[in-house]
Amino acid sequence: MSSMNISLPDALKSFVDAQVASRGFGTNSEYVRELIRKDQDVQRLRGMILDGAASPIAGEVDEAYFDGLRKLARDSVGS
Repeated sequence: MSSMNISLPDALKSFVDAQVASRGFGTNSEYVRELIRKDQDVQRLRGMILDGAASPIAGEVDEAYFDGLRKLARDSVGS
């Protein structure tokens, strides 16, 4: 694992210390890694949304479409 040093103003350092203490993180590094993972998730989701918005319309979204989704969800839970 590589290391990285960051500089924070006192107010941000205090905030990080408080988050570590109150949210069960073992170290400041664990907290920062979690923030980075969440940001990666946001970036991936944003990319998926943009890809979906740019894709061609695949079909009509009507009551039958949602009925099919509900059936698919029920069937996958029962598996």
